[in-house]
Formats: sequence, C-alpha cells, structure tokens
Amino acid sequence: MTLQIVVMVKQVPDTHHVTQDAMKADGTVNRAALPAIINPEDLNALEEALKIKDRIGAHITAITMGPMKAVEVLKECLYRGADAVILISDRKFAGADTLATAYTLKHAIDKIGDYDLILCGRQAIDGDTAQVGPQVAEKLNINQITNLLEVVDIDAQQMTARRAISNGYEVVRSRLPLLATVSGEANQSRSPSAKLVMAYKSIEKDIRGDSYDESYLETEETRRLSRIVEWNADSIGVDPSLCGLAGSPTKVKKIFNVVLAVNDIKQIPGTDAGIGSLMQELMSDHIV
Repeated sequence: MTLQIVVMVKQVPDTHHVTQDAMKADGTVNRAALPAIINPEDLNALEEALKIKDRIGAHITAITMGPMKAVEVLKECLYRGADAVILISDRKFAGADTLATAYTLKHAIDKIGDYDLILCGRQAIDGDTAQVGPQVAEKLNINQITNLLEVVDIDAQQMTARRAISNGYEVVRSRLPLLATVSGEANQSRSPSAKLVMAYKSIEKDIRGDSYDESYLETEETRRLSRIVEWNADSIGVDPSLCGLAGSPTKVKKIFNVVLAVNDIKQIPGTDAGIGSLMQELMSDHIV
C-alpha cells in the first residue's frame, strides 16, 4: 500500500524585506508589494513527507491557496519530489483569516478524497498564529500532532512521532488519517533536484496558455503530471459567505509602524543588584 500524503504549503511575504506598503487600508496584507517565498516550515513539512516516501513509499500531493503567482511555491514542491500539485485560487478567497482559510482547505482536501496523512508547517511567518493546521484537523474530524520533530515510525495504520513540548519532547502515537504540523527544527530541507527543475520549470504553460513545447525535457515520471490542477470556489463546493474576507471573523482594527531607535546607552553593572534593577525596569515598561 502506498501512503497518500497531502502537504499544505503557503506563499508568504519575505519578512526580511517588508516596506511601508506592506498593508492595505482595509487591514489585509498587500502581497503584490512584497517579494514572495514559500513558508519556511512548510518546506520542513514537505521534507518530512519526502522522507516517508523514501522510507516506505508514498504519493505526495502539495496544495496551496492563493493567487495565480502562488504557482511558484507549487513548482518548488515539484522540484523537490512532490508527485502532484493543486492551486486553490479564487477572488472569493482573498483576505481570509485562519478560520476562512481552514474552511477552504478542508473542502479542497475533501475533494482530494483519499489521504492518510496531512502535513503542514507549524506556523507561517506572515501571521505566526499556528492555527490553520489544527483548525483543518478539527474541521476534518481527524487526530492531530503538533510541533512534530521526527516521525519515529509509520505504516498504513498508525504513526509514532516525537513532538516538542514546553520543557522537552514527548513521543506519541496516533492512528491514520492524521494531520501533523512540522517544526522548523524537524529536519533540513533538501535542495531542488536539477533534473526536476528542468522538467517542471515551464509547467505553468498549461495554466497560462503558453504554447512553447519543451516536452523533450520530460521523463516518464513527469509525463504523468500533465498540468498544475487549479480549483476555484465552485470546484470545491464552498459557501462564499464563509470564505475570504466575508467569512473572516478576525478583523484588523489599526496598523502602525514601530521604529526602534537608540536614544541613549545605559550601562548595567554585572551584579545581582544591577540585574535586578534592569528586570524591574523591563517589567515596568511591559517588555517582559
């Protein structure tokens, strides 16, 4: 039996290059004004899926919800060894908070139908909420393991994993199907395969209508994936009132820039009294 693994990935703004145009007036992220990358911990989730595939065999489907340019993160998954990719894209999904995002992803996974394991990053760097994975598991009514550090053992019926907790780690076991959120400490993501980059680098032509033929680059393996599958709101059967901004109970009330500047330098003596004074000052300023 080949395990069916779904990996949820997200295209996020590169938080190392945030500008004053990062947010729109309505409180949503202005993604068009920011360089985009694949969420780092989603790469760890993909790597964990690939390790399982190497160990016992698996079919990996990567999915992402986003605009057309999110095709790029799906290609990153293909470059590393994903077997199939799905873009979930519709204007109705714009402005979604974690609840609306989880609702949409749940319906997309229902449409996929056959899955044993769902993996995603612990959290995304653009929100740091760590909510989407657990919410998807709740909506699918399946078990979940959060903060996964290592898949200790897995077969067609169950998975044993080591997960991070506040003061160390614990080893847990769950039956499949299962959703797990993967920590950035779990593994080191493999680099893209040069062979797969050459095979898939122009795969977006099947969505964008590019007629340039590069079929001579394809292998038997890549011919099985003729195009990037694209689903919209109608395809996955969602209620538009529960998607995007319309279905998002979380609203941003106010946005402001915080600029940290050094006004003066204060030297603290390395004594118990000096450190105690520093801690009192930090607590009075609500820094700690």
